[in-house]
Amino acid sequence: MRFQRILAAHGPGVILMIRLLVGGVFFLEGMKKFIFVEQWGAGRFARIGIPAPGIMGPFVGVVEIVCGFLILAGLLTRFASIPLLINICVAIATTKIPILLRSGFWPMEAEARADYSMLMGLLFLLLAGAGSWSVDAWLAPKTPGSNVH
Repeated sequence: MRFQRILAAHGPGVILMIRLLVGGVFFLEGMKKFIFVEQWGAGRFARIGIPAPGIMGPFVGVVEIVCGFLILAGLLTRFASIPLLINICVAIATTKIPILLRSGFWPMEAEARADYSMLMGLLFLLLAGAGSWSVDAWLAPKTPGSNVH
């Protein structure tokens, strides 16, 4: 029964747009950690003080690629949003909060727009599910009277 609630995807099909945005951003961010290691992967993690950057950079990249793909497909969407919520909270704490403390609200706000958007998109997907145009909707047991198409 709990697994059915995790897969429940009775929301409107247009949730697909949020999934494309959020999943696409995370998927591409994960790819960048492997393609541009010094700029976006282990090198960046070392510059911002993340411990074991040679391990954490690729680890975070894999999480972003896998969970981003799951969200794009609408497969285990609620589950996939949880590691990405942790990811974006760590990103905000390690990169945006220092800007806030050093330079104030407006400079931080200018840098944090994408992070805040991803945070809100992930919270939306966690609460709403993948929507009816998703693998989750296809896998979820159909109940009489449900309008999953």
